[in-house]
Amino acid sequence: MARVLLFGRLSDVAGWRDRQVDSPSLSALRSRLTAEDAGLGEALAGPGVQIALDQVIVRGDAPLNARTEVAFLPPMSGG
Repeated sequence: MARVLLFGRLSDVAGWRDRQVDSPSLSALRSRLTAEDAGLGEALAGPGVQIALDQVIVRGDAPLNARTEVAFLPPMSGG
């Protein structure tokens, strides 16, 4: 099972920060999380949300395995 981490507002919406989820790919994981919690799915689809697999930002789909760490990162602000 992949380790899924939610940060900032995303963890507030979901009500959890760290969870193990069995999923073969990033797209399947997003679909599963959306099916389980529509509010979280909407937040994950929001502008500026980034995804890191094993601490590397990715775009698009990617395969997952039992050792993959998936982090959903909210939009960053700063100055």
